[in-house]
Amino acid sequence: MKSRNNDPAILSTPVALTALEKTLLNDFQRGLPMTATPFADVAAQTGVSEEMVIDTLQSLQQRGLISRVGPVFAPRRAGASTLAALSVPEDQLDEVAGIVNEFAEVNHNYQREHDYNLWFVVTAPDQSQVDRVLAEIESATGLPVLDLPLERSFYIDLGFPLWC
Repeated sequence: MKSRNNDPAILSTPVALTALEKTLLNDFQRGLPMTATPFADVAAQTGVSEEMVIDTLQSLQQRGLISRVGPVFAPRRAGASTLAALSVPEDQLDEVAGIVNEFAEVNHNYQREHDYNLWFVVTAPDQSQVDRVLAEIESATGLPVLDLPLERSFYIDLGFPLWC
């Protein structure tokens, strides 16, 4: 999972969360209202102000507990995307992941146990922008990018209950 402040996604110590934080994290992984005022709608459903919802989500981001709030689109429905990977020397993994994280088009990355050990997804308005970002990542890291464009789509629901 990508964290904007480059903190690791897996926390080494438990984090105390408020009831509102738990509700936002659990109940709105799916079904965030697709309206002109989604945070006001969430506020109405949770019994708090819109400002409180926004402030709480910003706090979760600043603390590195979430990376983004927004829709997930089916592939090829809006813009272009690709899965990509780098083969990074272990002693450079944090540094290279930090470089990859600097690109706004990278919406998440993760380490894998493989020769290609840093995997990430690039999304952009069109394929030419995806290609430019991949080239810029190659240039910035000095490592060749393995581009793995979608051939067949599978739906994997990545939402899961965090607290019961």
